[in-house]
Amino acid sequence: MDHLDAIDRPGLRGADHRILTALHARARDPRVATAARALSWTGEHGALWLAAGLTGAAVDGGRRGAWLRGTALTAGAHLVSMAVKRIVRRPRPAHVEPLVRTAGRHSFPSSHAASATAAAVAFGALGAPAIAPLAAAMCVSRLVAGVHYPSDVAAGAALGALTARLGSRWMGPGGVRA
Repeated sequence: MDHLDAIDRPGLRGADHRILTALHARARDPRVATAARALSWTGEHGALWLAAGLTGAAVDGGRRGAWLRGTALTAGAHLVSMAVKRIVRRPRPAHVEPLVRTAGRHSFPSSHAASATAAAVAFGALGAPAIAPLAAAMCVSRLVAGVHYPSDVAAGAALGALTARLGSRWMGPGGVRA
C-alpha cells in the first residue's frame, strides 16, 4: 500500500481509489471472488469474445462474414488498447491486493473492457443481446479483482465501443446499431 492511499484525495484520482476499494471489498464473498476470477481468466486476450464471435460465425452461416468481421473488430479493440497501455504506462492499483495475476504491469486502458464492449456492440447488432450483460460483468470484474481503476475500465469500454462503431459499415448491411 502506498503512503498516499491514506489521504482522502479529491478529484478523479480520489474517486478512482474510493470506487475501486469499495468494489474490491465485494470479493470478500467467495462467490463474487470466484466469478471475478473466472471472468478475468476467460477474458484474457479477448478469448471469450473471440470464441463467441467464431461460434456465431459457425452457427449463423448466412451472416458468417459479419460475425467474422465483428470478431476482427473485437480483436482490433483489444490490440489498440494494448498499444495505448504501452504509451500511457499507468501502473496497476497498488492499494488493494489483486485477486488475479495480470499479463502486464500497466492498467490504462483496460483491455478486458475494450474487447468486451467491442463485442457487445458488434455482436449485439447481430442479434446477440446476451453479450451486453456479460460484457458489463466483465468490466465490473476488473474492479472487483483489484487490477484496474474505474477510469481504466471506462476508457477501455469507450475505446471498444468506438472501435466497433468505426467498423460498423464494414460489418455489413445496416452496420452496428448502438
